[in-house]
Amino acid sequence: MFTGIVEELGTVKGITKGSRSCRLGIGATKVVEDVKLGDSIAVNGVCLTVVEFGAQYFVADVMPETFDKTNLRYLHPGEKVNLERALRLQDRLGGHLVLGHVDGVGRVMEQTRVDIAVVTRISAPPGILKYTMPKGSVAVDGISLTVVDVLPDCFTVSLIPHTAKSTTLGFKRPGDYVNLEADIIGKYVERLVQDSGGKKSTMGVDVDFLRQHGFI
Repeated sequence: MFTGIVEELGTVKGITKGSRSCRLGIGATKVVEDVKLGDSIAVNGVCLTVVEFGAQYFVADVMPETFDKTNLRYLHPGEKVNLERALRLQDRLGGHLVLGHVDGVGRVMEQTRVDIAVVTRISAPPGILKYTMPKGSVAVDGISLTVVDVLPDCFTVSLIPHTAKSTTLGFKRPGDYVNLEADIIGKYVERLVQDSGGKKSTMGVDVDFLRQHGFI
Protein backbone atom coordinates (compact mmCIF):
# COMPACT_ATOMS: atom_id res chain seq x y z
CA MET A 1 0.00 0.00 0.00
CA PHE A 2 1.16 3.54 -0.80
CA THR A 3 0.15 7.15 -0.14
CA GLY A 4 0.60 8.74 -3.57
CA ILE A 5 3.43 10.98 -2.34
CA VAL A 6 6.24 10.53 -4.87
CA GLU A 7 9.64 10.13 -3.23
CA GLU A 8 11.84 10.61 -6.27
CA LEU A 9 11.97 10.62 -10.04
CA GLY A 10 13.75 7.53 -11.28
CA THR A 11 15.14 6.91 -14.76
CA VAL A 12 14.48 3.90 -16.95
CA LYS A 13 17.91 2.37 -17.55
CA GLY A 14 16.89 -0.67 -19.53
CA ILE A 15 13.91 -2.66 -20.76
CA THR A 16 13.81 -6.28 -21.83
CA LYS A 17 10.48 -6.89 -23.55
CA GLY A 18 8.55 -10.08 -24.19
CA SER A 19 5.36 -10.26 -26.23
CA ARG A 20 3.22 -9.17 -23.25
CA SER A 21 5.72 -8.65 -20.46
CA CYS A 22 8.94 -6.86 -19.68
CA ARG A 23 11.75 -6.51 -17.17
CA LEU A 24 12.52 -2.95 -16.09
CA GLY A 25 15.80 -1.61 -14.79
CA ILE A 26 15.22 1.65 -12.93
CA GLY A 27 17.93 4.06 -11.82
CA ALA A 28 17.19 5.40 -8.33
CA THR A 29 18.86 6.44 -5.08
CA LYS A 30 16.36 7.21 -2.33
CA VAL A 31 13.98 4.28 -2.77
CA VAL A 32 16.86 1.76 -2.75
CA GLU A 33 18.42 3.06 0.48
CA ASP A 34 16.82 0.28 2.57
CA VAL A 35 15.46 -2.00 -0.16
CA LYS A 36 15.36 -5.80 0.13
CA LEU A 37 14.53 -8.49 -2.39
CA GLY A 38 10.77 -8.89 -2.62
CA ASP A 39 10.01 -5.34 -1.48
CA SER A 40 7.31 -3.35 -3.25
CA ILE A 41 8.04 -0.10 -5.09
CA ALA A 42 5.40 1.84 -7.02
CA VAL A 43 6.58 2.78 -10.52
CA ASN A 44 4.20 5.33 -12.06
CA GLY A 45 1.64 4.10 -9.55
CA VAL A 46 2.10 0.41 -10.36
CA CYS A 47 3.10 -1.82 -7.45
CA LEU A 48 6.12 -3.85 -8.60
CA THR A 49 8.30 -6.38 -6.78
CA VAL A 50 12.04 -5.83 -6.55
CA VAL A 51 13.86 -8.87 -7.99
CA GLU A 52 17.36 -7.37 -8.12
CA PHE A 53 18.97 -4.19 -6.83
CA GLY A 54 22.19 -2.28 -6.35
CA ALA A 55 23.33 1.00 -4.82
CA GLN A 56 21.69 3.06 -7.55
CA TYR A 57 19.17 0.84 -9.28
CA PHE A 58 16.55 -1.88 -8.96
CA VAL A 59 14.97 -4.35 -11.34
CA ALA A 60 11.32 -5.45 -11.49
CA ASP A 61 9.30 -7.77 -13.70
CA VAL A 62 6.06 -6.65 -15.36
CA MET A 63 3.63 -9.53 -15.94
CA PRO A 64 1.10 -9.65 -18.82
CA GLU A 65 -1.85 -8.36 -16.73
CA THR A 66 0.16 -5.30 -15.70
CA PHE A 67 1.77 -4.87 -19.13
CA ASP A 68 -1.63 -4.85 -20.85
CA LYS A 69 -3.40 -2.47 -18.46
CA THR A 70 -0.81 0.20 -17.59
CA ASN A 71 1.40 2.70 -19.36
CA LEU A 72 4.56 0.76 -18.41
CA ARG A 73 4.44 -0.87 -21.86
CA TYR A 74 5.16 2.52 -23.43
CA LEU A 75 8.30 3.25 -21.39
CA HIS A 76 11.64 3.66 -23.10
CA PRO A 77 15.23 4.04 -21.81
CA GLY A 78 15.95 7.48 -20.41
CA GLU A 79 12.32 8.20 -19.48
CA LYS A 80 11.51 9.49 -16.00
CA VAL A 81 9.17 7.56 -13.69
CA ASN A 82 7.54 8.32 -10.34
CA LEU A 83 8.83 6.16 -7.49
CA GLU A 84 7.44 5.49 -4.01
CA ARG A 85 8.29 2.84 -1.44
CA ALA A 86 5.50 0.95 0.30
CA LEU A 87 3.84 2.67 3.26
CA ARG A 88 5.02 1.85 6.78
CA LEU A 89 2.34 1.86 9.48
CA GLN A 90 4.10 4.58 11.48
CA ASP A 91 4.37 6.95 8.49
CA ARG A 92 2.24 10.04 7.99
CA LEU A 93 -0.49 9.53 5.39
CA GLY A 94 0.19 12.65 3.36
CA GLY A 95 -1.88 11.69 0.32
CA HIS A 96 -4.58 9.00 0.34
CA LEU A 97 -4.65 5.20 0.44
CA VAL A 98 -3.23 3.98 -2.87
CA LEU A 99 -2.94 0.26 -3.57
CA GLY A 100 -0.73 0.42 -6.64
CA HIS A 101 -3.36 -1.58 -8.55
CA VAL A 102 -4.06 0.50 -11.64
CA ASP A 103 -7.70 0.59 -12.79
CA GLY A 104 -7.01 1.87 -16.28
CA VAL A 105 -5.06 4.22 -18.52
CA GLY A 106 -6.06 7.79 -19.35
CA ARG A 107 -4.53 10.46 -21.53
CA VAL A 108 -3.51 14.04 -20.88
CA MET A 109 -5.93 16.17 -22.91
CA GLU A 110 -5.04 19.75 -22.01
CA GLN A 111 -2.87 21.76 -19.64
CA THR A 112 -3.74 25.32 -18.70
CA ARG A 113 -1.73 27.60 -16.43
CA VAL A 114 -3.82 29.44 -13.84
CA ASP A 115 -1.58 31.73 -11.81
CA ILE A 116 0.90 29.38 -10.04
CA ALA A 117 -1.06 26.22 -10.88
CA VAL A 118 -1.27 24.00 -13.94
CA VAL A 119 -4.80 22.70 -14.44
CA THR A 120 -4.59 19.38 -16.26
CA ARG A 121 -7.52 17.69 -18.00
CA ILE A 122 -7.26 13.90 -18.21
CA SER A 123 -9.48 11.50 -20.14
CA ALA A 124 -10.66 8.45 -18.21
CA PRO A 125 -12.71 5.31 -18.87
CA PRO A 126 -16.29 5.25 -17.50
CA GLY A 127 -15.29 2.56 -15.01
CA ILE A 128 -12.97 5.05 -13.31
CA LEU A 129 -15.06 8.19 -13.70
CA LYS A 130 -17.93 6.63 -11.73
CA TYR A 131 -15.68 6.66 -8.64
CA THR A 132 -14.43 10.19 -9.29
CA MET A 133 -16.00 13.22 -7.62
CA PRO A 134 -15.04 16.89 -7.17
CA LYS A 135 -12.70 17.32 -4.18
CA GLY A 136 -12.24 13.56 -4.04
CA SER A 137 -8.93 11.76 -4.50
CA VAL A 138 -7.45 10.04 -7.53
CA ALA A 139 -3.98 8.63 -8.25
CA VAL A 140 -2.46 9.73 -11.57
CA ASP A 141 0.80 7.91 -12.36
CA GLY A 142 0.91 7.16 -8.64
CA ILE A 143 0.49 10.81 -7.58
CA SER A 144 -2.22 11.51 -5.03
CA LEU A 145 -4.24 14.40 -6.46
CA THR A 146 -7.47 16.20 -5.62
CA VAL A 147 -10.11 16.20 -8.34
CA VAL A 148 -11.25 19.69 -9.39
CA ASP A 149 -14.07 18.91 -11.84
CA VAL A 150 -15.60 15.79 -13.35
CA LEU A 151 -16.90 15.88 -16.94
CA PRO A 152 -18.61 13.15 -19.02
CA ASP A 153 -15.35 11.73 -20.39
CA CYS A 154 -12.63 13.30 -18.25
CA PHE A 155 -11.66 15.03 -15.02
CA THR A 156 -9.35 17.88 -14.07
CA VAL A 157 -6.67 18.23 -11.41
CA SER A 158 -4.60 21.24 -10.40
CA LEU A 159 -0.83 20.95 -9.94
CA ILE A 160 1.11 23.18 -7.58
CA PRO A 161 4.66 24.07 -8.71
CA HIS A 162 6.21 21.46 -6.39
CA THR A 163 4.16 18.63 -7.93
CA ALA A 164 4.90 19.81 -11.47
CA LYS A 165 8.63 19.93 -10.69
CA SER A 166 8.90 16.71 -8.68
CA THR A 167 6.76 14.29 -10.69
CA THR A 168 6.28 13.10 -14.25
CA LEU A 169 3.18 15.27 -14.68
CA GLY A 170 5.50 18.23 -15.06
CA PHE A 171 6.91 16.61 -18.21
CA LYS A 172 3.70 15.23 -19.70
CA ARG A 173 2.18 16.68 -22.84
CA PRO A 174 -1.27 16.34 -24.42
CA GLY A 175 -1.67 12.82 -25.76
CA ASP A 176 0.62 11.19 -23.19
CA TYR A 177 -0.69 8.15 -21.30
CA VAL A 178 -1.10 8.12 -17.52
CA ASN A 179 -2.02 5.35 -15.08
CA LEU A 180 -5.21 5.92 -13.10
CA GLU A 181 -6.31 4.41 -9.80
CA ALA A 182 -9.67 5.38 -8.33
CA ASP A 183 -10.13 5.88 -4.60
CA ILE A 184 -10.45 2.45 -2.97
CA ILE A 185 -13.14 3.66 -0.56
CA GLY A 186 -15.61 4.25 -3.38
CA LYS A 187 -15.09 0.73 -4.72
CA TYR A 188 -15.83 -0.88 -1.37
CA VAL A 189 -18.88 1.32 -0.78
CA GLU A 190 -20.27 0.27 -4.16
CA ARG A 191 -19.65 -3.42 -3.47
CA LEU A 192 -21.30 -3.26 -0.03
CA VAL A 193 -24.34 -1.48 -1.46
CA GLN A 194 -24.61 -4.07 -4.25
CA ASP A 195 -24.38 -6.94 -1.78
CA SER A 196 -27.10 -5.40 0.38
CA GLY A 197 -29.45 -5.14 -2.60
CA GLY A 198 -29.91 -1.43 -1.88
CA LYS A 199 -31.60 -2.14 1.45
CA LYS A 200 -30.79 -0.11 4.54
CA SER A 201 -28.17 -1.52 6.86
CA THR A 202 -28.75 -1.87 10.59
CA MET A 203 -27.25 1.62 10.92
CA GLY A 204 -29.76 3.13 8.46
CA VAL A 205 -27.35 3.39 5.52
CA ASP A 206 -28.63 2.80 1.99
CA VAL A 207 -28.03 4.18 -1.50
CA ASP A 208 -30.20 7.27 -0.85
CA PHE A 209 -28.27 8.02 2.35
CA LEU A 210 -24.92 7.75 0.55
CA ARG A 211 -26.11 9.96 -2.30
CA GLN A 212 -27.59 12.57 0.05
CA HIS A 213 -24.33 12.87 1.96
CA GLY A 214 -22.09 13.07 -1.11
CA PHE A 215 -20.53 9.59 -1.05
CA ILE A 216 -21.86 8.61 -4.49
